[in-house]
Amino acid sequence: MIRTALYAGSFDPVTNGHVDVLRSAAFMFDRVVLAVGTHHAKTPMLSAEDRVSLLKQVCAPIGLDKGCDVRITTFNGLVIDAARQADARFLIRGLRNGTDFDYEMQMAGMNAALAPDIHTICIPASVASRPITATLVRQIAAMGGDISAFVPQPVAAKLAEHLSGSSEGESR
Repeated sequence: MIRTALYAGSFDPVTNGHVDVLRSAAFMFDRVVLAVGTHHAKTPMLSAEDRVSLLKQVCAPIGLDKGCDVRITTFNGLVIDAARQADARFLIRGLRNGTDFDYEMQMAGMNAALAPDIHTICIPASVASRPITATLVRQIAAMGGDISAFVPQPVAAKLAEHLSGSSEGESR
């Protein structure tokens, strides 16, 4: 039986923290499905297509290195529905701090009530990636700061390209 886990998030953008959690998950599971959330009420910085493309560039090699089948998909409903669609019995969640823990425990409880057959696995982030959030990365990038320590190189390049295109469009 293939052990499949779903790792869902906005991945806007994918950060070194996301990559860190995936590396750990790849040791535990035969397949990890990265599910990019595309909620209609949110306005992401990067399109779903860009986020999927970046995940393929950055995360597929990790799967190959760890012997784990890493797949990437999108979803716009409940995480448990995305997990069922992917035949995943586990949800992967990353923890940076106590605030994350409290939030993820609430989500795990609600998901367990809705889908008792799907289990949440929380993976603590490494010390180096604990302060990294996609929100802070977006803010730093938008203000012209150097994000290279917080995201993989292809992500930094894509954000620079995106922001240079956005600023040119605004100044016209």
